[in-house]
Amino acid sequence: MLFSGAPVASADQVRDGQWVNSYFNLDKVWAVSKGDGVIVAVIDSGVDASHPDLAGSVLPGYDPGGQGLNTNPTDDHGTSIAGIIAAHGHGSGDGVVGLAPSAKILPIYKGKADGTSALPEDIKWAVDHGAKVINLSLGSDAKAGSRSALTEAVAYAAKNDVLIVGAAGNESLKTVDSPGNEPGVLAVSAVDKSGAIWPRANSGPEVKIAAPGVDIVIACAGGKYCIGDGTSEATAYVSGAAALLRAKYPELTAGQVASRLVKTVQVPASLQGAKVPDSRYGYGILALYEALTKDIPAGPPQGPLGGAFGATSEPSSTSSAAAGGAGASPAGTLPPLHSVSGGSSASSGVGTGALVAVVGGAVVLVVVIVIVVAASRRRAASVPPPGHPPYGAAPRWPPAPQQYSGQGQPMPPQPYGNQAAPPQYPPQQNPYN
Repeated sequence: MLFSGAPVASADQVRDGQWVNSYFNLDKVWAVSKGDGVIVAVIDSGVDASHPDLAGSVLPGYDPGGQGLNTNPTDDHGTSIAGIIAAHGHGSGDGVVGLAPSAKILPIYKGKADGTSALPEDIKWAVDHGAKVINLSLGSDAKAGSRSALTEAVAYAAKNDVLIVGAAGNESLKTVDSPGNEPGVLAVSAVDKSGAIWPRANSGPEVKIAAPGVDIVIACAGGKYCIGDGTSEATAYVSGAAALLRAKYPELTAGQVASRLVKTVQVPASLQGAKVPDSRYGYGILALYEALTKDIPAGPPQGPLGGAFGATSEPSSTSSAAAGGAGASPAGTLPPLHSVSGGSSASSGVGTGALVAVVGGAVVLVVVIVIVVAASRRRAASVPPPGHPPYGAAPRWPPAPQQYSGQGQPMPPQPYGNQAAPPQYPPQQNPYN
């Protein structure tokens, strides 16, 4: 609902509008970690490093097109994502704060000079320049593994112990957008204040965790503030949480950080006793303080990520275990093999007929494996149809966030306070919006 008579928001209204701060009890969280020393790469539309809530927290970054768009943003999106992760406010409690106010943002522009995606190059650049977490609040409809350069870039991040957090997408689809669907990426869905899934959030087996993503007060380019919804915002909250964990537990691998996030989730009532990960919530909703403080084993290096990190072997496959319970078998692993004879002694006879059956079964199994591997190679070698743009079709993301009135309502585009109206940018011709 738009209204033209909105009062100018005061500083405390902006901060008070950040309902997530009390939801996560940030004062308590910050007594444990503020993300000191952690670099989070934001591959997006660029970040306004001069925003008062981000000043001093934004590194130079990179624009593969050489136009300086990494710190000269083409829209508000990248600045808002950076703010959710690492904004520190200004003055005496003015402006917005992110989850990890002592972390640094590495802004990387998402496209090349010709408007095509630079995502694989951007990921590798982030890894090579000190990022420990990479936020990808963007997406396309490309299938997982359909772009070898992207798959290789995710593997490169895994090899170098960098956690990639990706958005599930905002189209109410039952498929997760790329790159969130790539094995090795921690895919995120969005929930509202009540913990209900945002209706437009995509779902699918790749979703590992959900986080707040509705009515989010955010920093926008030009020193302004906006309000936005989406899995983009939820992804930024998970990236901020990962930054806090990487500062608190520097000895943990990227996979173990992801494991800590999903093992300490708040499990909605609808998932109690159900098999997880759920296609909408993943293992559950981000529980920040619990992730930082709960006493849980580090687990295997790959955690729940799989893909380039190795076989997925945790967390457990029930919601109670996902919340920290013990005794369940790890998800994605095979049960232990039993004796062929079924007896207690290896020497207690196996009849000739049984032996023939076992050998025959083994031959059939080998043949099936050969057929499956051959089919997989044929699929992997397939070439996308001509004209298919890099990393999927045209973008399917919502328009830029609306200006924020300070009272939890969107307002028509207009100057915020006494600031000048934001500049209007032409649409960018690239696969991400």
